Amino acid sequence: MHDIRAIRDNPAAFDAAMARRGGAAVSNSILKLDETRRAKIMAAETAQAEQNKASKLVGAAKAGGDAAEFERLRALVGAKKAEVAELKHAASLDDAALEDMLMGLPNLPYDDVPDGADEADNVEIHRWGTPPEFDFKPQEHYQLAGVQPGMDFELAAKLSGARFVVLRGAVARIHRALAQFMLDTHVDENGLTETWTPVLVREEMMLGTGQLPKFGEDSYQTTNGWWLIPTSEVPLTNIVSGEVVDEASLPQRYVAHAQCFRSEAGSAGRDTAGMLRQHQFEKVEMVSITHPDNSRDELDRMTTCAQGILEKLGLPYRTVVLCTGDMGFGARRTHDIEVWLPGQDMYREISSVSVCGDFQARRMTARFRPAEGGKPQFVHTLNGSGLAVGRCLIAVLENGQQADGSVDLPEVLHRLLGGKTRLTAEGVLV
Repeated sequence: MHDIRAIRDNPAAFDAAMARRGGAAVSNSILKLDETRRAKIMAAETAQAEQNKASKLVGAAKAGGDAAEFERLRALVGAKKAEVAELKHAASLDDAALEDMLMGLPNLPYDDVPDGADEADNVEIHRWGTPPEFDFKPQEHYQLAGVQPGMDFELAAKLSGARFVVLRGAVARIHRALAQFMLDTHVDENGLTETWTPVLVREEMMLGTGQLPKFGEDSYQTTNGWWLIPTSEVPLTNIVSGEVVDEASLPQRYVAHAQCFRSEAGSAGRDTAGMLRQHQFEKVEMVSITHPDNSRDELDRMTTCAQGILEKLGLPYRTVVLCTGDMGFGARRTHDIEVWLPGQDMYREISSVSVCGDFQARRMTARFRPAEGGKPQFVHTLNGSGLAVGRCLIAVLENGQQADGSVDLPEVLHRLLGGKTRLTAEGVLV
């Protein structure tokens, strides 16, 4: 959420930043509502003071035997009491309207974010590895002979419908090993704190990280009001919601492996083949809570952590900075990491790492207590995939594929697979 004081101080700069994201000039509407709200608050305070003054005079009038003055003052107290209540109620309605208006606006991009309308305007900043060359036409993951016994879309459709998959046998084990490898790396080498959280959260948690109110259709809600998390960003970031932490505790760095759920309402008809875009999937998610002075450096650190997973797996990738038109709602700057998929002959997103500044912290009321004293300040929050497990499985299968439909597996997974190094064309680990 945005700081109303910053909008008051420089409405033109706010509108200019919104325009970079394709939004209309809104500061005038915001400030008019804010002015009306503040006028009602001031009027309520004035009426309250008049009520208090009259209340003090009521007793004196009664004691002095002035019945007419007593009745006048008593009526005035009643009228002022009603006026105060009416003004406070009106101000509270304006408060709610102003909050709704601010909650629906996206974050402001950093100055170094490239302008653009969509993914075509994203800017590549890093590339690693060389896409493998095959002496045969590479297939997509679900077409590989060795994969088909362990990746069942028909059974999943019977159980749950479209955009689900049942993994079994060797493929399920590789999927599990990838998640374990990611967690071990982030904990042992990158210094993140492993965390296990619920996948059902209260509505205010979704509001705090920005999934609500604007993007409710993209997630699932239970009949009793809980929401299924679209990513562990939601519970991990909300660890500090409503808290005032000590500055010395920053940065707080978390990692979690969780089932995630998305309705994909905004992507109907896209990537329906295979398991690239599913309603239920697994992700290893990184979240950092930082001091405002350090969040930009933390973005680069988290990006390096995610890239390192792909490098250890030997998977070619590129990293792009998202342009203003392609950036997520809560981000100030986002680095997308795209892994090479031979079956599609293109790079596809496998991680999105974003710095949100104090945007989420304001929604969550998450602050830190400065070491030198003074008023609590809002923390900065960051989140990033480290990585999407299913998409990583796709990349491992496609990049390691052989002409007979078998798959050579990355060396770093061998230990986690009991010393097995290959998925045979028959779907067996050997």
